[in-house]
This record gives sequence, structure tokens and C-alpha cells, in this order.
Amino acid sequence: MNDEADVIRNEILALVARYAGLAHGTKNFDERISAVPVSGKVYGAPEMVSLVDSALEFWLTTGRFNDAFEARLAQVLETRYVLSVNSGSSANLLAVSALTSHMLGADALQPGDEVITCATGFPTTVNPILQNGLVPVFVDVSLPTYNIAVDEIERAVGPRTRAIVLAHTLGNPFDLSAIMSIAQKYHLRVVEDCCDALGARYDGRAVGGFGDISTLSFYPAHHITTGEGGAVFTRSSQFKRILESLRDWGRDCWCAPGNDNTCKKRFYWQLGGLPEGYDHKYIYSHLGYNLKMTDMQAAVGVRQLDRLDDFIQVRRANFARLQAGMKAWEEFFILPEATADSEPSWFGFPLTVRPGAPFTRRALVAYLNDARIATRYLFGGNLIHQPYMQGRNFRVSGETKNADLVMRSTFWIGVYPGLTAVHLDYVLACFAQFIHENT
Repeated sequence: MNDEADVIRNEILALVARYAGLAHGTKNFDERISAVPVSGKVYGAPEMVSLVDSALEFWLTTGRFNDAFEARLAQVLETRYVLSVNSGSSANLLAVSALTSHMLGADALQPGDEVITCATGFPTTVNPILQNGLVPVFVDVSLPTYNIAVDEIERAVGPRTRAIVLAHTLGNPFDLSAIMSIAQKYHLRVVEDCCDALGARYDGRAVGGFGDISTLSFYPAHHITTGEGGAVFTRSSQFKRILESLRDWGRDCWCAPGNDNTCKKRFYWQLGGLPEGYDHKYIYSHLGYNLKMTDMQAAVGVRQLDRLDDFIQVRRANFARLQAGMKAWEEFFILPEATADSEPSWFGFPLTVRPGAPFTRRALVAYLNDARIATRYLFGGNLIHQPYMQGRNFRVSGETKNADLVMRSTFWIGVYPGLTAVHLDYVLACFAQFIHENT
């Protein structure tokens, strides 16, 4: 790049920073007209400048910003390998698909093998199990942690059970000590879906570092955002190789984009039924996809990581403020609790209207909606009742009474860093008014 281009580039980036402050600055909350979102992206000049900086290079696909993003994320997650992808759903697809890889030999999961999971949650935690011809085994949820009922897991284990795939619900870690003990006892693989739990810790360690493979999402609702985007991570060099192949079209070659002949024998391989010397860059050992993140997305992610510690602190503070305020109405709500030995990185504040309460979830949510306070149900509720699950091959272990209660009576409100004490005090005041009017 020449000197004049450098000067222009610097001018552009300076203008972007000014524009960000003018066009995207924080607005004051006015309870007469302002909304209280359940989630949202928090960003500013650093992210916008980094995004434009990447755009000016016009590399477009994965590149230097992504290299930096993966390296920094590995440090945050206290893991060895991080591979960015285009969504958290893609990360889950790669994680479960990797368990079926031929590279695992006799340890590879086969069609018809069973995978234990929680009856409540987001569909794309479960969908990759079905997509790989595996059989989800649904276990009930436990209240008030909203994670799988660990006491029910062992009775769900059958002769073809091979893995456990679970999400840390709303940033609250599931009981990793109990689950990893069960996994070790029955020789089960474990996938941790950390899409709602970046920054959460269990027994002093970052979540995602206990299972074989773990996943993240960077959709705007999540702890940090790249717009669309996600990541899959592992400590295993074998799983890293498998995941990379699956993410990068299924190719056998491990060269980074733009590089050739890393193996030093590009035209000397003989695999499958291909002729000897077939170009290794075009040999495919897995049924794969192209699920990479773009460098422009990664450029945003690098700057979002600068804010992560503050984001987590605000989420915890917002959760604590709501928890303290809601204590007065505990007779009407099941309030959330952190899993023992954990430090959640809260994604939301879940509430379950108790059976016998003088009002329904539907009435309360409608009231909050009229007050411009956003709510969400606990994702898909009891997933076995979702329309797309009808006729699918799955098994239910025991009863799912709590999952049915979640489906009928649970919702959550926001704790994301864009919410201040003023927002939350307004939320609590609206709850107080509704309860006064309905009790």
C-alpha cells in the first residue's frame, strides 16, 4: 500500500469513529416510550472501525482478523484449539458430526446410537443428533437451575448410549462434576453447548473445558457478537483435525486458506479410489461443508473480546438486582438459582409462574409486552412436543413433568449489558403493579 492510500485509510477510520459516536451513541431511558429489550448488541467506535478496516482490505473470507480472534478466544476459553464458524448452530452440527468421524475408528458413533440430552432447550442443540442418524434420549429438566436433572441421567443410559450433548442453560453451568463422572463410568463422549454461557465457570474452570468438544454462538443476542457467527473448540488435536475438515468442505488437506503444500507431498497421496498423486487440496475425507466465518465478522469479534469482562460483570450485576427485587414475590414464582460450585455468566433471568398462582404466564407476558418489556419463553419448551419432532426417532427417559411445567409457565427477561439500573427498576415496578392488580 502506498503512502497516499495509508493517509486516506486513516482519514476514513477517523471519520468512522466520529460517525459511530454520533449515529450509534447510547440513548437515555424514558419509561414513557423506551423499550426494555431481552437482549441486544453492545458496541461502539472500536467495533465499527475494526469492521471498516477489514472491509478496506477486501479480503472477505477468513484471514488475519480471524487468526487473531481465534487465538484470543482460545486464551479466554482456556483451551488449545478454537475454530470460528458462521453460527452457533453450525458449531453444534460440527461438534456432533465429529463424533461420527471414521478417524475415531471403533469409537465413532454409528447411526442408531443414542445421545442423552435435555428435554428443554434450543432445537439446534438437538438437531445435529437427528441429522447424523443418532437417537436423542430426552431427560427431564431440573428446577430452579433449568439444567438437566442429573439424578435421572443414569437410568437413561442404555446399551447403545454413546454420548451426552447438553447446553449450559441461560449461562448457568450444568452439574459438570456429576455429568463427567457418568460419562467416565459409561465411556460416553460429552459435547458442551456454551452458546449462552461464554465466561461462565464451574469449579474455577471455564465451561467448555470439560467435554470432548464445545460450542459458542456470536449471534447479536449473545455475550459477544460478530453478527452471525460461532465457534467450536477442543483440547484434542485429533478432534481439531476432524472439525477443521468438516468445516472446510470435508477436505483431507489441512492447508490454511491461500497456502499450498503444507504437507510437502501435495501430489503424492493415494486415498479412496482416486489415482495416486491426486491433488491433496481436492481430496475429501469427510462429508463436509463450508462453514467458515468471514474476516469482517472476526474483526468485530476481536474488539468485542475487549469488552467481555465488563459484559460479564454487568450481566451478573443485573441478574443480582432482579433476583433481589423478585424475592418479594417468591410465593408466585420459582426464582432461578446457580448450580452448586458454579459462577454463571447469565444470559437471561428465568421465571416460572408457580402452579396455583393467581395469574398465568400468558397474562403476565402480555402485560409486560404492553409496557414495552420484552420477554422470551425458555426456547422450545419441552422439545418432544414441537411440531417438527413428530414422527422423529427419539426416546424419552422417565417422565418430563418439569419440562412440561417449563413449557406452560416459564419465561425470561433480559440482563444484557445494554440494560441499566434504570431499566431494571422500571421492570420491577411493572411486576409490582401487575401483581398488585392481580392478587
